[in-house]
Amino acid sequence: MNGDRFIEVPYRMLPGETLEALLEAFVTRQGYDTTDTGEGMRGWVAELRRQLEHGELIIAHDLRTESTEVMTLAQWRAFGRDLADDEEEG
Repeated sequence: MNGDRFIEVPYRMLPGETLEALLEAFVTRQGYDTTDTGEGMRGWVAELRRQLEHGELIIAHDLRTESTEVMTLAQWRAFGRDLADDEEEG
C-alpha cells in the first residue's frame, strides 16, 4: 500500500551535509539550470532551503527502497499522503 511506503522526514533532523546533498540531487533530477542564479548550484540549494522552511517541499523516505529524497507537495500528495501535523514543532 503506497500510504505506508513513504514517511516524511523533518528536514531539521538531517545533518547539514546530508540535506545539502539531497537538495543538490533534487536540482539535478529536476533539470534546473544552475546558470539561472548568479551563485550556481549554491543559489538553487539556498532557494530550496527556503522552500523547505515555508513547507513547499518535503523530505520523504521510501521504506521499500530505503532511499530518501526531496519531493514537492504535489508529488507527496500523489502518494496519498498528508503533511504531518507535528512538522512545525521545534
